Amino acid sequence: MIRGFHLADFLTLGNAACGTISIFAAMVYVDTRHMRALVTAMVLLPLGLVLDVLDGRVARWRQRHSAMGRELDSLADVISFGVAPAALAYGAGMRGAWDVVVLVYFVCCGVSRLARFNVTAEEMAGASGKVKYFEGTPIPSSLLLVAVVAVCAWLGRLGDDLPLGAVRLGLGTLHPLALLWALSGSLMISKTLHIPKL
Repeated sequence: MIRGFHLADFLTLGNAACGTISIFAAMVYVDTRHMRALVTAMVLLPLGLVLDVLDGRVARWRQRHSAMGRELDSLADVISFGVAPAALAYGAGMRGAWDVVVLVYFVCCGVSRLARFNVTAEEMAGASGKVKYFEGTPIPSSLLLVAVVAVCAWLGRLGDDLPLGAVRLGLGTLHPLALLWALSGSLMISKTLHIPKL
């Protein structure tokens, strides 16, 4: 199978690797509290975005587009811009029962958004063959959430010191900061929000 891959596909796999290592680094931070692990987890995701942008450009430059490449791209994006930002939030201290519900919702929104794009891309492209806009925010917009975690880390506001504190709701706890992940997920699956594709 690997012999059938194009250069762009290897860049896509690089994106997936960045997301996976980011998740592992967030797990190391939870276990050790070494700030270097959290910084590594955050830095890898913009690198994943660079590879995500490059894979599309290389595919267009070499005129090598394939259904396999499109599926690889979506799967890599789920890891780097869906699961990894949720893992970072969890590592940063959003570990209450309601936080987990919100983070799972965020990941499910990312998966749904990418699945919808894959199914509707050809129909949205029309005669031009190019998609002119995204329905809902593209999943890499979750890097804004990574920036939120980075600011919290820079301010030393992680764990029990997260900005906006924590609220007890029934049997679980919610950090209001986690609602940014809920908002991001909701914007990704919006059908009415159209973002021009550059």
